[in-house]
Amino acid sequence: MEKAIFDMPVLAIAALIPMIIGFIWYNPKVFGKAWMEASGMTEEKVKSGNMGLIMGLSFVFSIMIGLLLANLAIHQNGIFSLFNGDAESTSALLGFLNENIPNWADNYRTFGHGSIHGFFAGLFMALPILATNAMFERKGFKYIAVNTGYWILTLTLMGGFICYFSGNLF
Repeated sequence: MEKAIFDMPVLAIAALIPMIIGFIWYNPKVFGKAWMEASGMTEEKVKSGNMGLIMGLSFVFSIMIGLLLANLAIHQNGIFSLFNGDAESTSALLGFLNENIPNWADNYRTFGHGSIHGFFAGLFMALPILATNAMFERKGFKYIAVNTGYWILTLTLMGGFICYFSGNLF
């Protein structure tokens, strides 16, 4: 059976990973105290937020991140875009792919492969974005390290989960 490019149920489950990791990572017994100190956050500020809205939007944003990771980690996603808009090549390509995709559907569809893509997404996308913002906000190294570490770990796990389980879980 051919694996799907991605599955919405897999993306929905993967979107829970940032929340689960965040619950652990930002716990006061792990990096929570360091983050609060580095960010200038207080218990009062934390309690004053609309947690339903924050969690709901975080889940939506995590699905968006999952869609990006699916396209980074699952190489089969890009094969049809090679001939996008070229009708003659597309018909020949579709015949070739229909015949051969079952042979390639499982290539590079491992947790480790997706994790590598997620790790590099964290290192080369999250780190520069967060560090740039932090520098302009005049935040220190500790702030950058805590937040970037969280995103690198989270994207690593999300990439692995999405790559491995898309087409396998349901």
